[in-house]
Amino acid sequence: MSSKKEIHTYTAPWTVYGLAWSNRETHQNKFRLAIASFMSEYSNKVQVVKKSTSTSAEGQDFYASCEACHLLDNNKNSEYCAPLTSFDWCSEDPSLIGTSSIDTTCTIWDINTQQVKTQLIAHDKEVYDIAFSNGKDCFASCGADGSVRMFDLRSLEHSTIIYESNRMPPPLQDKLHPLLRICWNKQDPNYLATIMANSNNTIILDVRVPSLPVATLAGHEGPVNATAWAPHSSSHICTCADDSHALIWDLSSIGGPKPVEEPILAYDAKMEINNMLWSESQPDWISIAFGNTLQILRV
Repeated sequence: MSSKKEIHTYTAPWTVYGLAWSNRETHQNKFRLAIASFMSEYSNKVQVVKKSTSTSAEGQDFYASCEACHLLDNNKNSEYCAPLTSFDWCSEDPSLIGTSSIDTTCTIWDINTQQVKTQLIAHDKEVYDIAFSNGKDCFASCGADGSVRMFDLRSLEHSTIIYESNRMPPPLQDKLHPLLRICWNKQDPNYLATIMANSNNTIILDVRVPSLPVATLAGHEGPVNATAWAPHSSSHICTCADDSHALIWDLSSIGGPKPVEEPILAYDAKMEINNMLWSESQPDWISIAFGNTLQILRV
């Protein structure tokens, strides 16, 4: 982690929720990322934010608008359009995108043909998130039925239930605990993280040991909203929550006699943090979104 504190700020005209770093390693794209709005209307917004040429540690960044490149529409013969809840781009095969929907399905799209490669009923209730693992064949999903499930595109007849949040000790076992987000450890794809609705904890799972979490991160005082593994380290993960904190954890002791109890680094925002994302091409930098503010932090 860097000892040099540096923060850059951009203020959007609406609440910032979605974040996506550019992974191009050229100097011009070093600090470019897309941000998306969170508004209760059909027409939400996407902006591309770039670092300004100002040398000040805190400065207003500028943005450029986006243009649509492809429209992926699988509802051409129906008046009903099930809202999408999340999507993920396959890092091994840039032509593949996976989407999840409230209609219980996950869909894998081929960008080149703009056609559905496969669509499957993934959960018993709404699917809230989808994420590809390191390879192009495996992905995981989570949803309102409280389960994390793993799929292999080469054998879609079967799925593996990695975790079920309602399999808890009494008196909680009969309650439904929707799972909102999942995040793969890209350095060690045996591990992934998930968060429950209205929970202050982040659950760390090992796909080799289904059903039982290998660690629970309990440092927040409000519901966790997002997690992101360090792109350069298999043992570091960042979490953010409604308590306005972004915490970085060292998980190198997982599997040992001492549980993970305290974060190694903390950042305090001015209000609840909606989302955060670690930059893959610039691993010293993390972006966070709170209210209508985007900040990128050197960690």
